[in-house]
Amino acid sequence: MATLQELRDLSPQELRNRAAELKQTLFDLRNRANTGVLDSTADLVKTRRDIARCLTVAREKELAEARKTAASPQGS
Repeated sequence: MATLQELRDLSPQELRNRAAELKQTLFDLRNRANTGVLDSTADLVKTRRDIARCLTVAREKELAEARKTAASPQGS
């Protein structure tokens, strides 16, 4: 798990890529849980939360960029 500061240092595209990797990990964890091989079901919750963190920070960055673009003077 990455810290929140580490996530904020990444670009929105890097965050979305990390979220995609975590979604694949979540898929694998679910398969292991369904077959009874998963040791700790807490890993499912942790992975889901990590995905949410990545997507939330990516969205925050996108909104900040949109606000900055909207606030800048247009065509002086």
